Amino acid sequence: MRWLQEVRRYQPSTVSRRLSVVVGFYRVCVIDQILAHSPADYVRRPPMPTDSPTLGLGHLQFEALLTTARLSANRNDFALIAMLGLLGLRIFEACGANIADLGEEHGHRVLKVRGKGDKTVLIPLPPAAARAIERAVDGRQQGPILRNLRGRRMDRHAATRRLQQLSATAEIRMPRMHPHMLRHTFVTTMLDAGVSLRDVQIAARHADPKTTMRYDRARKNLDRHPNYILAAYMASGT
Repeated sequence: MRWLQEVRRYQPSTVSRRLSVVVGFYRVCVIDQILAHSPADYVRRPPMPTDSPTLGLGHLQFEALLTTARLSANRNDFALIAMLGLLGLRIFEACGANIADLGEEHGHRVLKVRGKGDKTVLIPLPPAAARAIERAVDGRQQGPILRNLRGRRMDRHAATRRLQQLSATAEIRMPRMHPHMLRHTFVTTMLDAGVSLRDVQIAARHADPKTTMRYDRARKNLDRHPNYILAAYMASGT
């Protein structure tokens, strides 16, 4: 754990996640009587921050990004932004989606998504997301939904480059734009729209509602930051 922290400089969440694999391995060794006790029993995991370090886009920023992607000459741009920001997919889920995963269920257009732990879920497609995906599919009958400029399956690196280019075109000033920001935006925008925490948790496929709350807390802290109160109070002098 010290090596992960001091040499690799990983974030606490990454260290904790990797340590949990080691702890689980030794636990199984004890259960199977290969070891008398686990050497990981008394290892303290690094404290996890209560706030997510990632900030999502604001409502107007997200609208600008959607508009820029919709007007882009690249057919995949609008689908990429819609799948990440309107459907809340993780980047590996969006890039791994195939045309064969599209279908209908109880009158709804749906996308079959293979998520974490190889769990398969059906994601309903709002009209805007369905149009974006149809544009990317462009009449094809098979293959990946999202493709790169060479016509092959888009990977996370190509997706990140497209997202950064679209953000620059939309004049969105973020220090480090990456795909997970749109999943973050998916959660915070739904909460802003009045969707209950439980329903947002289900839509985001979070096992624990605390995870959903972490996504929103950092933004709320900025929205209510005392700097705004002080600036308003001193407005006459500034």
